[in-house]
Amino acid sequence: MNVSFRWLFFFVFAVGAFFLSFLAPPTAQAASLAQIKNVRVHADKEKVRIVVDADGEVDYKSMTLASPGRVVVDISGARLSPSVAKSQKIESRFATKVRLGQFDSTTVRIVVETEMYKSSSNYDVFSLEGGPVPYRVVMDFGNLSDSAGSSASSAGGASSGGSNIDFERGRNPSGEVETAGGSDDASSAGAASVPARPRSQSSAAPGIDGKRIVLDPGHGGSDTGAIGPTGVTEKSIALRIAKRLKTLLEAEGAEVILTRTEDTEVSPKKAKATDVEELQARCDIANQNSADIFLSIHLDAFSGPEAHGTTGYYYEMGSADSTRLADCVKRGVLRRLGTLDRGTKPCAFYVCRHTDMPAMLLETAFVSNPREEQMMNSEEGVENAAQGIAAGIAEYFQ
Repeated sequence: MNVSFRWLFFFVFAVGAFFLSFLAPPTAQAASLAQIKNVRVHADKEKVRIVVDADGEVDYKSMTLASPGRVVVDISGARLSPSVAKSQKIESRFATKVRLGQFDSTTVRIVVETEMYKSSSNYDVFSLEGGPVPYRVVMDFGNLSDSAGSSASSAGGASSGGSNIDFERGRNPSGEVETAGGSDDASSAGAASVPARPRSQSSAAPGIDGKRIVLDPGHGGSDTGAIGPTGVTEKSIALRIAKRLKTLLEAEGAEVILTRTEDTEVSPKKAKATDVEELQARCDIANQNSADIFLSIHLDAFSGPEAHGTTGYYYEMGSADSTRLADCVKRGVLRRLGTLDRGTKPCAFYVCRHTDMPAMLLETAFVSNPREEQMMNSEEGVENAAQGIAAGIAEYFQ
């Protein structure tokens, strides 16, 4: 083969490879990316909410830019569906437009034009999982710092004088992190056995006295739940809150049952139980004891440290009483902890769907957030959470 022919051969080969690269199937990396399927915008007089729907787990980071004001959210591990509108105008004083595009091969960038960027109390970015859309990144813009205060009504009349439940609004606890030492200790494992009884004629009857309340400290045993930056576990904080809450409610005359009283699974199968068997065991305790309400206590988490706040969940196809319970309890916690109000939201969580009475799941705070992890691992944080939940329950039963 002479030199000129050899060079011609390599040239043809290179050109062919170049064009074939455009016809090649997606790489394994592209196939593994979550797809951004939709962007939904809701605006009302209090805030603007932008929800980004993804079909797989994603991570994000946010930043702000001035002149003009913008909040920029980069969603990594994602690709943008061609069907998603690249720009939406928003008729609101809180935000005017949202734009999005494929920033690089694995990142979708979302730009919100807003003057709310000037204060972190006026915007929030967080994630949600579960429900019809499994993964969502949510952006809120508005007077968010006023949410807890404006929605909180005084519950001072919910109990008689001398009550152990403190209805005063508290400050953000800032106590030192508690060292290990028996916070999960209990006299016996599992839930107390209580004879079944007819449920109260009205779950909204005034006062806590005489009500049967089932508290479900989330996770336990082999299931730690979320783990904070310094190793604090969701299961341990949830149990500490539940135990203190039980004491407060019993002092008001309630009959309180814990689904677990120590660091263990609830199902008789223990660590061998499936997720459904474990969750059903918790529901069975409430259903078999004809509880007036069921409350599952959790701490939230996200892959980054930024997310923070408190959320109340109720079954989206459940009763209005469940919605009201979730709202009352969430407000009580906001008054005591001073956390960000992340809303009272519908859900399809198993324990909310398979209980026969008004039921809710509380995400008290974010254990993945360093400040909230420290707060909830302190005696003051646990006390404030328990007091807030108790006040919310008292408000519900007014």
